[in-house]
Amino acid sequence: MSITDPTVLAERNRAIADHIAAQPNTQRLPNRSLDLFVCRDFLNDEECRLLCEKIDREARPSTLLSSTDDAEFRTSSSADFNRQAPEIDAIESKIVNFMGIPKQNGETIQGQRYEVGQQFKPHHDWFYVSQDYWKTEKDQGGQRIWTAMVFLNDTQVGGATRFKKLGKMFHAEKGKLLTWNNLDANGEPNEWTLHQGMKVREGSKYIITKWFREMPWIGSGPSEY
Repeated sequence: MSITDPTVLAERNRAIADHIAAQPNTQRLPNRSLDLFVCRDFLNDEECRLLCEKIDREARPSTLLSSTDDAEFRTSSSADFNRQAPEIDAIESKIVNFMGIPKQNGETIQGQRYEVGQQFKPHHDWFYVSQDYWKTEKDQGGQRIWTAMVFLNDTQVGGATRFKKLGKMFHAEKGKLLTWNNLDANGEPNEWTLHQGMKVREGSKYIITKWFREMPWIGSGPSEY
């Protein structure tokens, strides 16, 4: 569900998907259930290094919008890039231009670090409108329509991003961008986007995530799952 007419939102998302598909070095994963794209070497080594260093400096325990009794549901560390240096702003602009979504619709970039044994169990990025947090989120930009995620290193063992219902798994490759449409062809939340960050078995996993809303984002605090 969204605050925008689903038909209008579906049409807009089709245009976004076409824009992404036209970007250089981008592969559209053949699938009828959701729009899913991969772009290898989206960020270079220096950009990845800068982001990893920022995550290490500012990491805090990752949080959830809704509570759970499962202490192992999300065990990573996160860093919210609210106050950004010019070189980080340039990376954000690079993502925005690639996605073809107005900058004001994007939440601030969030970095995540996963150490050995840490994970993020299966979840959706879109908001559940039955949850109490929706009362706030609907007035701060509404539904999350697209997710853009970039792997910042490829030295860990484990830690793949798995789309459970699709039976697809994406292993870390430094600089690789993975992006997907959180809504279906009718503009409604897509159950097929269920995904997880699998446990890291060796080393550390670094990624950044940028979520885009259906309307301009009015958030003032850290982005959360």
